[in-house]
Amino acid sequence: MLLLISPDGVEEALDCAKAAHHLDIVDVKKPDEGSLGANFPWVIREIREAVPADKPVSATVGDVPYKPGTVAQAALGAAVSGATYIKVGLYGCTTPDQGVDVMRAVVRAVKEHNPDALVVASGYADAHRIGCLNPLAVPDVAARSGADAAMLDTAVKDGTRLFDHLPPDVCAEFVRLAHASGLLAALAGSVRQDDLGELTRIGTDIVGVRGAVCEGGDRNAGRIRPHLVAAFRAEMDRHDREHAAGLPAGR
Repeated sequence: MLLLISPDGVEEALDCAKAAHHLDIVDVKKPDEGSLGANFPWVIREIREAVPADKPVSATVGDVPYKPGTVAQAALGAAVSGATYIKVGLYGCTTPDQGVDVMRAVVRAVKEHNPDALVVASGYADAHRIGCLNPLAVPDVAARSGADAAMLDTAVKDGTRLFDHLPPDVCAEFVRLAHASGLLAALAGSVRQDDLGELTRIGTDIVGVRGAVCEGGDRNAGRIRPHLVAAFRAEMDRHDREHAAGLPAGR
């Protein structure tokens, strides 16, 4: 399981760089613009320059509307700015076909610029609260559009978490559907250390966190700290060892 950490600016990215050997992907977002809020192109560039060259940078392009052209331009901007994982939150898509329209445009825009970039279609575990795609439709949308990964996050950051909206067995089905289509499966949404047993058990490829590695567990007011990143990674590694040894999740 890969660890994706989301700093909100260059200063936090420098803190991530101090803990670079504990994480796998540095994710650029702007939390005050939403769950998958897009940060500025110059911030993506500065973060790309601030973290070690061997650590891929991902960037969110927003909780996007059903406007394929607009979203494709935003995704290209993120790719040009140095991101190699491009994440799209399908916030304004209410049907799978709308999701495919948006993601096909993103895939073409990004891959024409950098064929090696990875495109991530993201849905929301709490989709029922905002009226967007059913979470279990997202892997098929990603596959039909030529994306590389399917992801779930939470849209409303009100203290509720991934498993509050989708129990582990439903998340396991999401992972299974993604893997059946040859996609990576990423899960996020106020994930904490005590979720790692289940996330490991169900075969999650990428876990995305922010609040769990911020002071006080606060994704907005807190600041990412290297020692919290190290502690989270140590717990990931412990669960990985226990899973490999056949011990029960959450032990």
